[in-house]
Amino acid sequence: MRRRIAQLVVSLRGDQRGLTTVEYAIVLCLIAALSVGAWNAFGKNVQTYLKDSTKTIDTEVSAAAKGK
Repeated sequence: MRRRIAQLVVSLRGDQRGLTTVEYAIVLCLIAALSVGAWNAFGKNVQTYLKDSTKTIDTEVSAAAKGK
């Protein structure tokens, strides 16, 4: 039994088939974390920019409608 376990440990130690999957999973998690960080960093700026642009458009449309 002990010999069988030792053989199994040796065979698992040399088996690297699942390593690529783990590496891809780690890279995917890092990309997700960076994406969330970027979204938090730039999201507020984009939101402010869009609100300002919308206000400007609304003001111009209202002014043009009153001028007619």
